[in-house]
Amino acid sequence: MDLPGPVSAQLAAAKSVASVIGNGRSLLTTVKEHINELGDPDTRGLTRELCYGTVRWLPQIEAIATALIPRPIKAKDLDIRALLYIGLYQLLHTTIPSHAAVDATVSACKDLGKPWAAAFVNGVLRNFQRRRDEFPSLLQGSTAYVHAHPHWMVEAFRAAWPDRWQSICAANNQRPPMTLRINRRVTSMPAYLDALDRAGIEARALGHAPEAVTLTKPMNVESLPGFTAGEVSVQDEAAQLAAHLLDLSAGQRVLDACAAPGGKTAHILELQPDIDELIAVDISEDRMRLLESSLTRLRLNAKMIVADATLPDRWWDGVAFERILIDAPCTGTGVIRRQPDIKVHRRPDDIAGFVTTQALLLRALWALLAQGGKLLYATCSIMPAENDRQLDAFLEGRPDAGSCAITAPMMPAASGRLQILPGAHGMDGFFYGLLTKR
Repeated sequence: MDLPGPVSAQLAAAKSVASVIGNGRSLLTTVKEHINELGDPDTRGLTRELCYGTVRWLPQIEAIATALIPRPIKAKDLDIRALLYIGLYQLLHTTIPSHAAVDATVSACKDLGKPWAAAFVNGVLRNFQRRRDEFPSLLQGSTAYVHAHPHWMVEAFRAAWPDRWQSICAANNQRPPMTLRINRRVTSMPAYLDALDRAGIEARALGHAPEAVTLTKPMNVESLPGFTAGEVSVQDEAAQLAAHLLDLSAGQRVLDACAAPGGKTAHILELQPDIDELIAVDISEDRMRLLESSLTRLRLNAKMIVADATLPDRWWDGVAFERILIDAPCTGTGVIRRQPDIKVHRRPDDIAGFVTTQALLLRALWALLAQGGKLLYATCSIMPAENDRQLDAFLEGRPDAGSCAITAPMMPAASGRLQILPGAHGMDGFFYGLLTKR
C-alpha cells in the first residue's frame, strides 16, 4: 500500500480492530462487516491491510505504545487506542508516507466523534517518529516487541521446537500466499493455468498437492476465472493434502467431522465423485451455512448435519464408515499468518481445553469406523500436546488401532505422521496422523 486512502478506511479499520482487541470478535467477521460499509474497492483494500497488519503486529505495537504513553488509555476510549495502533502500524510496516499516515489517523478522531483525541494521537505518533531509533535497544528484552507474539506463545514454541521457534514466529508474521485448489471434476491444471494467463494473472502450480496453484499477487476471489462456475476454490496447499491422505475409493461411506466451512469436504467430493455417501457434521449452524454455500457453488452434494460430533448417538444412523476425517478444533497455531487474531484471543490454558475435546472426538468417532477402515486426524496446530501426544495417548492400550505411515518428501518423520511447520514449503502449519482399525 503506497498511498493512504480516505479517512473512512481509517475509521472502518479502527472499529474493526477495537472489536477484536476489546470484544473478542473474529477479525475476519468484523472486517467483513465494516468493509461492507465502504463502496470504493481501493478503500476496501486499504481497510483490510490496516486491520490485518495492525493485528498481525499487535504485540509489538502494544509494547511500543506502552513505552510512549505513561498512563493507559481509558476503556471507554478503546476506539482511540485502536486508531493509535493503526497509526503506529502504518509508520512501522507500510510504505505510506509518514506525514500522510499521521494526518489520516489524526483526522479519523473527528470521524469517531472524539475530536479532543486528535492532539493526543498526533502527539504520540510524532513522539514515535522522533524516538523511532531508540526502540530496538529500549525493547530488546521484550519478547512481544522482538517476535510480535505474546510471551507465553513464544515460550510454548521454544519448548516444542527449540531449533525452529524463531523461524516459526517469523513465518507467522508474514502475509500468507493466496493458494487455490483446482476442481479436477470440471477443469485441469494446464487448462486453468492457461485461463489465468489469458486473464493476466501470474500463477504457478505447486509441488505437493496436485490441485494446488499459488498466485503471485492476491486478488478478489470473484475476479478469478471460473470461480463462480466452480472451477476453483481458495485453500492452502497443506489443507489440500487431507483428501489425498484419506486414500479414497468408489463406494466408500465417508464421514467429515467438524467439517465447516467445508474446504476439505468439497475436495473429497471433487477427488472421488463415486463415493457412496459423504456425511458432513459440524456443531455450528452458521459455519454449516458456509459449507452449504460452497457446495452449491461447486455443484456438489453431501448430507449435512448440525450436531456435536462427540455425541454420535444423537445423529449417527448406525452404518459404519470406511473413511473418517476428524478436522479437529485446535489452537490454530499453524495458521496465525492467515488468522493473526489468534495472537489476541488465544490463552495458555486453551491448549488443555482443545486437548480434551480432541480426545473426546477420537474416542467417540472411532466406534463409527468400519474394520479395515482409516481415520485421518488433522489439526492446524504445531503444539505436540494436540498432535503426536494426542495420538500416542489414544493408541495406548487400544489393540484394535494401528498407525499408517504417512510418507511425504517435505517432512520425513520416523513416526509416520506429518507435521508441517508454518511457512515450510510455503504452506500453513498442519498436522496429520492416519489410523486404521484392525
